[in-house]
Order: sequence, then structure tokens, then C-alpha cells
Amino acid sequence: MDDTYRTITGPSEAVYTEKRSKFIAVALPVRTLEAVKEQLDIYQKKYYDARHVCYAYMLGAERKNFRANDNGEPSGTAGKPILGQINSKELTDVLVIVVRYFGGIKLGTSGLIVAYRTAASLALEEAEVVEKTVDEEVGIAFEYPFMNDVMRVVKENLPEIVSQSYDMDCFMRLRIRKSEMPRLRARLEKVETLRFVEE
Repeated sequence: MDDTYRTITGPSEAVYTEKRSKFIAVALPVRTLEAVKEQLDIYQKKYYDARHVCYAYMLGAERKNFRANDNGEPSGTAGKPILGQINSKELTDVLVIVVRYFGGIKLGTSGLIVAYRTAASLALEEAEVVEKTVDEEVGIAFEYPFMNDVMRVVKENLPEIVSQSYDMDCFMRLRIRKSEMPRLRARLEKVETLRFVEE
């Protein structure tokens, strides 16, 4: 099924130390770019005295929206290894931030890659991973006498009712797993007077 994805339920944290450099890694669930920016802002303020606040994120069920940032570390030594951990665990809607406090001993590029990768991995191992479904929504309008017909379809196909209103016409917004949407639409199409409403 291509209508599920894996994400984390809440924030998790881990600390990794290498040659006196301290790496604080935080994994956070995020749904939007705004949420990513908000969290980065919070952590950059919280760890204002850290030398580097590096991160990577992955958004969306298709896992096509992602970014890695080295924040002043040599190119490819921080953001990429962090993103690699998100990828290897096949997660999305997740932001991993790794804060580095320099301990006075240089780690070299390979040492940095290992340290950032390990810190990110530890934070993600602490997180609770859940599988979610990719859902789609549909709006429908119909005349009141056909309410029972619509409710029968709802009862049998079990979409979530997101919103509903009853004026001259009845309106409902339904959400269901992507793979089940064609069947739901096919059933609804058979209800007299019903029309699909795109918002």
C-alpha cells in the first residue's frame, strides 16, 4: 500500500559525546515548513551559545520535501548524515536538530560525519514511531430527504466526518484513507441529488 507513511509521535532527545565535543540531538514531529521554521527558531535561541545548530527535515507522505543544513560545519558533514538517518528509518514529517558544543579537539570530516549520524540515530531511536494513513477529503452537498442514503454510505465505508452543515442543502466534508476514496466516491455518486463540492 502506498497510502501509509511512518512518522514520530512526539519529541525525543539524545546526547552523544566525542572527543569532548557534545552533540545534543532532538527529533521533532512537524507537518509544515512553518512548523520547521518555528522549531528551528526555538532551538537556535535555546542553544544560542552553541557553535553549530545543524538540522535536516523530511515532509510529506511522498517524502519529496526535504532539506539538510550544515550550519557552518564543513559541507556534507552534518546535515546529510542527519538526513541519512531519517531516510534509513523511512520517516517523514520529522525534523532532527543536532546542536554541537565544541570540545577543543578537531574531529576531522569523517569524525564529524560519524558524530552527527550517531547523534541523529540515537534521538530517532528514542522516538516512538507510528504508521499513519495518507488521507483525502471530499466535500458533498445533497438535499435533506437523501440524508439517510448518505448516512448509510458513511456507516458502511467509515470515513471521518470533518464538518457538516444543514441549511437548504446539506453539506458534509468527509476524510478517508486514499486507497478507499474511489470506492467511497462511487457509492456517493449513486445518491440522488448529491454533488461533489470542491472548496
